[in-house]
Amino acid sequence: MNSFGDAWELVCSYCKTKITDVAYNTWIVRIKPLELDFDANTAYLIVPNDFHRQTITRCYIPLLNEAFEAIFDNKFQIALKTPDEVEQAMPSEPKPAEETVNNYEYTFDTFIVGSSNNFAHAACMAVATNPSNAYNPLFLYGNSGLGKTHLLFAIQNEIKKNYPDKTICYIKIDDFINEMVESLKMKTMIEFRQKYRQVDVLLVDDVQFLGGKEAMQEEFFHTFNALYDAHKQIVLTSDRPPKEIKTLADRLRTRFEQDLIADIQPPDIETRIAIIKRKAELLDVNLSNEVCEFIASKLKSNIRQLEGTVKKLKAKYLLNHEKITISTAQEVIADILNNDVPPEVTVERVIDEVARTFGVSADEIRSQKNKSANISNARHIAIYITREITPLSMVNIGEEFGGRHYSTIIYSLQKVQKQIDNDRKVKELIDDTIKNIRDR
Repeated sequence: MNSFGDAWELVCSYCKTKITDVAYNTWIVRIKPLELDFDANTAYLIVPNDFHRQTITRCYIPLLNEAFEAIFDNKFQIALKTPDEVEQAMPSEPKPAEETVNNYEYTFDTFIVGSSNNFAHAACMAVATNPSNAYNPLFLYGNSGLGKTHLLFAIQNEIKKNYPDKTICYIKIDDFINEMVESLKMKTMIEFRQKYRQVDVLLVDDVQFLGGKEAMQEEFFHTFNALYDAHKQIVLTSDRPPKEIKTLADRLRTRFEQDLIADIQPPDIETRIAIIKRKAELLDVNLSNEVCEFIASKLKSNIRQLEGTVKKLKAKYLLNHEKITISTAQEVIADILNNDVPPEVTVERVIDEVARTFGVSADEIRSQKNKSANISNARHIAIYITREITPLSMVNIGEEFGGRHYSTIIYSLQKVQKQIDNDRKVKELIDDTIKNIRDR
């Protein structure tokens, strides 16, 4: 059991709430845990190369220090090593695993079934047992942290076991969109389409983020049709049912709804206790029934919080080797809830999401020079949303959008408000975009 790997997941989760998605995916995700030396009070981490180390050292060491202190209640020195340095230092040791997420998170055996998810679980089992002939497409929806991604990977693992020759592709819709944009730039759309239209099973996470992105919806529609017509299995997840993704094209919504839709609700207390006990067993943590019941009584709506609590209790035990009590659990729960507070919405997040929606770049939205119709419209809507969901004044918003005068900001607000008054779809686009910004 890679205990430091489990703790590192918590460190990453903490960092993700403090920086942008771009910064997190570029710099933090590529760091791997190596060793936590309690005697030397040092956390050894692996970075891909020396350039990555220099950037982490210059920009992100304070954040990592803060995260380690929040998780372990103790300050650690951060030591960064490249793979070559690790290999030279420990030539007889196997190289660190590429992934820190354990396989147990991805199977049907470790998915705790209760009244809140038994229908979705049964549907996924049917798909995994008999792909393309049970439910196609299968659409799962529910709030974040309830096990949708777990079920997708469970389907993937079960099909791999039963049908080893089948080609399976799991992808988050954001990655599909980003890959498509890159393919358009590099003029490799033929290869892009072949990649996704020739698989036997397509598992797509978070399709709600497809809403409002017309060009991406068009491409995904044709990918969906190509697979469906070839009798290939499709499974989709979302935080809401298709009918509530307002900016989803009708023909795509119809495809998503044409077979089985299954929802996942927050688990009841018996299921929550079972999840806690199962996680403790897998992490080799000794939790009393009283501690398990206490945790389950306090955390009611998010499985990730339950599992995160057990992971952090394991980290605390590794640090002080004291018996885990209700008092210990209470401290950890408070930390988990504090870290789980959504980060403040920033202008950068607004611009990034609007840019994805309109298929333009963040730099183009901020630019004073680019005044094409599509980019200008995206800029107006980004300004409107910024005014709606951030506390910034119009002067401050103008500064964020390339140093524009506040009178220009007023013009943008009035222009978008007029669009909203005259076109219901504009309001739906803005509502969906705001929801996506807050959900990220």
